[in-house]
Amino acid sequence: MTFQSPWWLFALLAVVALVGLYVLLQLRRKAYAARFTNVALLGTLVPKRPGWRRHLAFGIVALGLAALVTSLAVPSSEVRVPRERATVIMAVDVSLSMKAQDIDPTRFKAMQTAATQFVDVLPARINLGLVSFAGTASTLVTPTTDRDSVRTAIGNLKLAESTAIGEAIFTSLTAIENYQAGLDTPAEGLPPARIVLLSDGTNTVGRPNTQAVDAAKAAGIPVSTIAFGTDYGTLDLDGETVPVPVDRASLEEIANATGGSYSEAASAAELEQVYADLGSQIGYTTEAKDISPWFVRVGVLLTLVGAALSLLWTNRLI
Repeated sequence: MTFQSPWWLFALLAVVALVGLYVLLQLRRKAYAARFTNVALLGTLVPKRPGWRRHLAFGIVALGLAALVTSLAVPSSEVRVPRERATVIMAVDVSLSMKAQDIDPTRFKAMQTAATQFVDVLPARINLGLVSFAGTASTLVTPTTDRDSVRTAIGNLKLAESTAIGEAIFTSLTAIENYQAGLDTPAEGLPPARIVLLSDGTNTVGRPNTQAVDAAKAAGIPVSTIAFGTDYGTLDLDGETVPVPVDRASLEEIANATGGSYSEAASAAELEQVYADLGSQIGYTTEAKDISPWFVRVGVLLTLVGAALSLLWTNRLI
């Protein structure tokens, strides 16, 4: 919990002073009673007091006052709220190595299933686009809130030769730039954007990863990568078994250099969890929420309860 106007907390010293005064008065009252030597006569002259109950009533009132004073400091708590107008491009690898069966049933089928799940976890107000890449990269769906179009495109993905990771990032950046060009730029600037890139292999064609990383950094757009597959993946090409291990190092380097996050997924279940985590990171942000009304309610309630108990037990307000 934080306070937006913390200087008001100094006013709690007044509540502390009030409690101190109360304690002092109680001590003085005891000292005065002790000077009355005829205790039996004192008991007949002074009506019986409620004892600890009057202290309890005052304590409840003091807590209520403290809560009311604290509310003036505008206490706030961090809450998760959906992002407004954020843009996400999901770039998926459709190279032939995705046919590897080290992830059941294949890397490609597991990726399609989990990609659809990622569509579902993003808040509805986030614009989502889809880029596929093999030997080249192409934008299949421009950023949109129409989730059905993205799901349909994921279901229609086809495999092809080669892997152009650098081109995938450049194509994703262009899709984001074109979308943002049509926005009315708010006073606080353009909404946030991010690329989520899923691949299992090394860049084999097109512009190198380093150029793509430099372009993403210049645009201020993080690239979160998911290394999908295992070290033991193989591919059957014309009767020959070709090893297709996942290239973690390249994907981790892209994420670290652009300020994105790097994850690994060696199963469909792990990929779904990675997508869920990314959806939470991208789709939500934390904001300070004013919770002072709750302190006001609690303060008023405690003060009323304390005052009512004092009247009931002592026939006095405090």
